[in-house]
Amino acid sequence: MNRKMLGMSFAGAALAVDQVTKWLAIENAEWLSNGVAIFPGFNLVFLRNYGISFGFLGGTPWWVLVLLTAAIVFALVIWLLRTSNTYEAAGLGLIIGGALGNISDRIRHGAVTDFLDFYAGTMHWPAFNMADTFIFCGAILLLWSNK
Repeated sequence: MNRKMLGMSFAGAALAVDQVTKWLAIENAEWLSNGVAIFPGFNLVFLRNYGISFGFLGGTPWWVLVLLTAAIVFALVIWLLRTSNTYEAAGLGLIIGGALGNISDRIRHGAVTDFLDFYAGTMHWPAFNMADTFIFCGAILLLWSNK
């Protein structure tokens, strides 16, 4: 499989996993609304994020965030089409798939669905979703591919 197809496969898989897990969270929103303890340090919750990471830019209209993210995805696709590095292609695919998942949420719901809640004691990390996880992992792969 060539690198471009690898990257696009990673993007498709990330998008699919993200959308299925968000659908499950939405379908169980009432049950998750107060949080469901899975194990110490981890809950499943149902939240909507109207901003970007950590709620930053929360007052920005959803369509502005969609346009901004779409422009970034476009640039990443161009990068993917030009790369000759396998890890870079995989990382770009994960980032593209995650970003498309969050774009889809913004278009359909005006916000991103978050459901993963990690914490230590009373300190909670901001809730996130699988798209965010794929974006993070993709960024790590990009950093690793260029060392």
